[in-house]
Amino acid sequence: MIAYLNLSLRLVIWFLLTANFSLTNIMIGVGIAFLLPGLKKKPTVLTDWFGIFYEILIAIPRAYAEALEMIFRPHNYEEITREEVKPRRTPGLIFLDIFVITFTPKTIVFKYHEDGWYGVHWLRRRRPR
Repeated sequence: MIAYLNLSLRLVIWFLLTANFSLTNIMIGVGIAFLLPGLKKKPTVLTDWFGIFYEILIAIPRAYAEALEMIFRPHNYEEITREEVKPRRTPGLIFLDIFVITFTPKTIVFKYHEDGWYGVHWLRRRRPR
């Protein structure tokens, strides 16, 4: 089941990059998805996938709210933090974590550290204490 989710994630990324749903492009995308290494590297739990999909659903309205907040109340301060990567993360789940963090307008992941940390740049309304 998890291998199908990893494969599906690769295909979704392929279709987002190409924006082409022709039969030829679908066959190329499936071929590339199978040829990329790492489908069976780390074991993962299905609940981890459901958790990240829930976080993506929550991030969409939060992104709109943050964008409106930044329009009407400017954010003048920046902060760089380190956030810990959740345990048992496969490369696909790490990609989705970075996507969720970067999707909102106030945050962006600028570095993934192999020792289990994300470097996150934040925009803040007031100076952190």
